[in-house]
Amino acid sequence: MADLPGYMRACLHTGKLAALAILVSGGIVLQILACALYNNWWPMLTVIMYVLLPLPLLFFVGSDFSIFSQSENGWVNATKFLTGASAIGSIAIPAILKHAGVIGWGALAMELSSFFVFVLAIMCYIRTSDDDDSYSSI
Repeated sequence: MADLPGYMRACLHTGKLAALAILVSGGIVLQILACALYNNWWPMLTVIMYVLLPLPLLFFVGSDFSIFSQSENGWVNATKFLTGASAIGSIAIPAILKHAGVIGWGALAMELSSFFVFVLAIMCYIRTSDDDDSYSSI
C-alpha cells in the first residue's frame, strides 16, 4: 500500500469506515428486529450490557495500555475482568430469557447474531486502528 497515492489510501480508509458503520447498523437492526418481530421487548436488556461493556476500559485504563498485554497492575486486571463479565452477560441475558420461556428461539437467534455482528465490528475496528499508522502520511 506504500506505492498507492494519498487519495487512493484515503478512499480505502473511507471504505473501511463505511464497512464498520454498516456492521454496527446491521447489529442494531438485528437487535431491534429480535424485539419487534416477536412483539416482546425483553431482549432489549442486552443493550444495558452493550453500554456497560466499554465503561471499565474508559474508567480504569490509560491510553498507553493494550488490552491484550500481560500486566501485574490490579486495576488493569479488574478492568479485564469487568469487561469479560459484561461480554459474557451479553450472551447470558438472552439465554436466560429463553430458558425462562420469556423469548422464543427466533429472538434468541437474532440476539446472538446481533452480538456476533457487534464483535465482528469491534474486531474490524481494532484491525483498522492497527493499520492507521499507514494513513498518517496523507
